[in-house]
Amino acid sequence: MKIYHNPRCGKSREALSILQQKTGDIQVIEYLKNTPTETELRELLAKLGMKPFDLIRKGEAIYKEQFKGKELSDDEWIKILVANPILIERPIIVKGDKAVVARPPERVSELFSD
Repeated sequence: MKIYHNPRCGKSREALSILQQKTGDIQVIEYLKNTPTETELRELLAKLGMKPFDLIRKGEAIYKEQFKGKELSDDEWIKILVANPILIERPIIVKGDKAVVARPPERVSELFSD
């Protein structure tokens, strides 16, 4: 399993704690330090079943100041997310070909239900 994690985020820490209780096999990716590539982000979005715009943290100042209200393509949003990883919603948990944005953190359980 993988968690795209921000250790400064309480929800991300909660989700990691839940994961650690369920499994010991976790790859922790601090995505602000190790930003996903465009290809990796596309794969993540496919596993999440989401569009790039839906993965954006719209409360972030950079979104409000630079991108709010803009009509951009999925490709353009992906480039923006890679260039500004703080805008990527967190935490993202990946198990095989499935993923969830663990907000609330209890959504981690969805990956263990099958």
